[in-house]
Amino acid sequence: MFGKLFGRGTERPPADPHALPVPRRQKHGVHRLRALGDTRVLALVEAATAGEWEAVKAALEPFDLGRDHQILGELANLDGVQDWIGRAVEEDKEHRATALLVSGARHIGWGWEARTTARAVDVTREQWRVFRERLHTAEEQLLEAAELQPEWVTPWCRLLTSGRGMSLGPAVNETRLDAALRRDPLDLDSHVEWVMQLQPRWGGEPGQALAFAREAFAGAPEGHRLGCVIAAAHIEEWVESDGSNCLDTPGTQEELRNAAGRSILHPGYERRPGWQEDFNTFAMALALSKESIVAPRVFHELAGAYTPWPWKYMAQPEKAYAGFRRAA
Repeated sequence: MFGKLFGRGTERPPADPHALPVPRRQKHGVHRLRALGDTRVLALVEAATAGEWEAVKAALEPFDLGRDHQILGELANLDGVQDWIGRAVEEDKEHRATALLVSGARHIGWGWEARTTARAVDVTREQWRVFRERLHTAEEQLLEAAELQPEWVTPWCRLLTSGRGMSLGPAVNETRLDAALRRDPLDLDSHVEWVMQLQPRWGGEPGQALAFAREAFAGAPEGHRLGCVIAAAHIEEWVESDGSNCLDTPGTQEELRNAAGRSILHPGYERRPGWQEDFNTFAMALALSKESIVAPRVFHELAGAYTPWPWKYMAQPEKAYAGFRRAA
């Protein structure tokens, strides 16, 4: 039964002509995924690193930045983008919305870098000031991008992040979630942002996030990556919990197996650039639950590739991934 459900004995996906080669040297037999594992995304990252706006725009042509959160994330997480993107915002009137989106997303990441991952009580007054200043800039730019391109979902998803960081409150953030889901009712990243928003550390109630995730995924078609919201919700439950074994229950294991079977391990699942993050999300949740049936298949498909999310919750992400991989 499980062989049929999870694809054993079926043909592997066709080779991706844009896939980056796997690094030859790997510590612990694993490697951090670079540029979403895609040669086209690597060209984008290299252009952005060089601060070449024209080359960035050319590299973006195969992608839809208004809907592809992972492509936007490659620019938002790249140090140095903030040094030149402002010129593109001011000078490139034709592509102002794109420049605003990139700049706004980068200012959120840049803001969190200033705040650091320390507990709120340990963040200095100066760190809070810089954090809020950068998030305020992000808010202005993302709202303008959303106004210029009303069909885009990515600005609204990023506004959920900045709204949470600035503590804008439930009314504002619920309006932003509604705006995102009107544009794409199945948008995974917007759902994951809301799973985070519903955590007790951000003012939610225990169990709210998992209930939201279950309701969202119940309406998703077979093979859709929205199944990752179930794994993400369980990971967030683990983050909030005082016990490291909180996911080690038969019910959680079964729910994760079923969600994986209906999403990432379903024949209809599309392996787009960065698909490894979806698999890593399930890999971590399955590993934390000590599930032993599907976890080996998920780790096998990754072939040692790990992504910052969700392993950033671990003190030593690469070492944790390698350990769970060996155990699976």
